[in-house]
Amino acid sequence: MAAQMSDYSTRWHLITGSTSPETAMPVVRRITVDDLWDALRLGWEDFAAMPTHAIFLVVIYPIVGLLIGRAVFGADILPLLFPLMAGFALLGPFAALGLYELSRRREQGLDVSLPKILEARHSPSIGAILMLGIGLGVVFFVWIAVANAIYIANFGYTPAASMPDFLHRVLTTRAGWTLILVGNGVGFLFALMVLTVSVVSFPLLLDRDVGLAPAILTSIRAVLANPGVMALWGLIVAVSLAIGSIPLFFGLAVVMPVLGHATWHLYRKVVV
Repeated sequence: MAAQMSDYSTRWHLITGSTSPETAMPVVRRITVDDLWDALRLGWEDFAAMPTHAIFLVVIYPIVGLLIGRAVFGADILPLLFPLMAGFALLGPFAALGLYELSRRREQGLDVSLPKILEARHSPSIGAILMLGIGLGVVFFVWIAVANAIYIANFGYTPAASMPDFLHRVLTTRAGWTLILVGNGVGFLFALMVLTVSVVSFPLLLDRDVGLAPAILTSIRAVLANPGVMALWGLIVAVSLAIGSIPLFFGLAVVMPVLGHATWHLYRKVVV
């Protein structure tokens, strides 16, 4: 019985967090576009102050991107290359967890040496962080499945013979234009959902023992309180990731850490 009660308490804590006054439902501020630019400036300053650490955290990101691209070409599933690239943005909030920790420690004047990056694993909310990360992983794979279904609905199961053939199909045919329109529209909905539930939830969980439900609810409230600014933030993230992906993904070694650090400072501005 005691073991069952302990297990129940652990699960309840994962969802709701601590019940102490210090971890009550966070208060959300209204912010301006100037706050957004300031968060980006502070993100760049963090990256400039800790470039070696930041690049270490994201160096696997472009490598994984290249490996996925190679696997796609080798498996004759070219239609999934763009959805896989775009899907990185869905996993970004979780992948940048170490960057939030670096910014948090630098903000507090703590040691930011390489081993300290892993201190995030000792967070009281690590269970909720992992659960939310798994949730984003599920969203990512659902997006890939939906994108594949959209392609099949327009072009059937016959694979493209080559990259030129694939580009010709997509860019010069009515089915290709439909694919671009519908695919980007559906992708936008996936991105909007992830932005809404995760824009401040991961930094909040790292910073406070609030639990999964309050973190997601706070993120939703932050978006609803600042729809225009958050929409601009989502656009900045999307454009930055697209630009960073152009030179064989290696631009992400700069784009990802700057966005990750900036996300921490955006959280600080939005949540009291």
